[in-house]
Order: sequence, then structure tokens, then C-alpha cells
Amino acid sequence: MNLTHWRRIPWIDTRAKFVAGIPEGGSLLDLGSSNGGTLHHFSELRPDLKLYSADIAGAPETYPPGTEFRRADFEVDRLPWADMKFDAVTFMHVIEHLHDSKHILAEATRVLKPGGFIYIETPHPKSLQTPSAHGTAAGKITMNFFDDSTHIAPIPTDALVREARNAGLTPVREGTSRNLLFAAVYPLLALAGLTSRMRFIAKLHWIGWSSYVIAYR
Repeated sequence: MNLTHWRRIPWIDTRAKFVAGIPEGGSLLDLGSSNGGTLHHFSELRPDLKLYSADIAGAPETYPPGTEFRRADFEVDRLPWADMKFDAVTFMHVIEHLHDSKHILAEATRVLKPGGFIYIETPHPKSLQTPSAHGTAAGKITMNFFDDSTHIAPIPTDALVREARNAGLTPVREGTSRNLLFAAVYPLLALAGLTSRMRFIAKLHWIGWSSYVIAYR
């Protein structure tokens, strides 16, 4: 879904609301951009932002034009940017893939401007009990935490808050990440008996599968 249409209603989506609050013409570093889907949503919502990305793998050829990309192993590498460079840092579904997130949280704090904000999102522990997708969506979307074999362990919100504080950040908000539109349509898709990928994406938002913490430096 193209987020261009959500510029006037960013509150409908937890991530969009965060990105909408970044200063005009600001800089955003996305850690763990993977295939670039999230970066494209950010670009649609805020075409004025300068986008940066780091990932141990990534697919920078698919990222929005102008995105500055660097490869980095988040458990050992220093991020290749100067101190206090970015207005915001996003960290979407990355820490559950790491054995230790202390290093990258310290690095994210280092490159964040004073007063800048970081958004961290990760699967809620309830994902351990969520049934895997079936039907035509089987194997195409992560529903149960271990549908993704690279997941290590879910991290409870209170642990996220504690890790943010230990990195020198001040947590200001925590909760469940949702897109209200997707959550609202899930009962209709379920009643219709659909087994498409869209139905299971909507279910993730309906049950509140992801948790988040927002903190500032």
C-alpha cells in the first residue's frame, strides 16, 4: 500500500505517525532495511527526508533513489557515520535476529542528534503462540515467531525499555504497533474465509503482533 495517501492521516499507523514527526527536511537512518519495503513507505510518506540505511546484507539497488547505504554487522561494526548526524533512527524487526543488541543500540545513540528520536519495533512474545499462516499464504509471511529461522528470541517491551535506557536514551512511549485500517478489515477477511497473504497481514495488526519503544537522546 502506498503511504502517499496517508500524509494527512499518519496516526492511522504507528510507524507512519513516528516518521511524520521528523523535522522537515530531516535525516532518517533505517537499520536493517532488508529489501527496502519499509524505506519506500517512508519515502512515500515523507519525500522531503534524506534517507540512510545500513544492513549486513540488504538490497540497496531496490531502495528509494538517493538513499545512502552502508553494509554493517550490527553486533561488531561501528556505523560509518559521524556522531550526532541523524534526526531519527528506525530499527524495524532487527534485534530479535541478534545475539546481543547492546552494541548497535549504543551506535544508534551515538549517531542520533541530541533531541533526536529512535523507534524500535520487534515481535511481541505473543508471537510464540501465534499459529502459522495456512492456505495460499503458507510460508509467505511470518506469523509464528519461529516461522523465520533466523529469529533468536523475542524481547519483551520492558526489556526493550531497559536496553534503551542502558544505551543512554530516554524512553517516552511504548506499546503495540498497529495499522488501524488493517486491523479493522481483519474480521471481514476472516469471515470471508480468505487465506491470502493480506488476511494474515491484517491479523498481525488485529492481534497486536509487534511491540515498539520510542526514545530520544
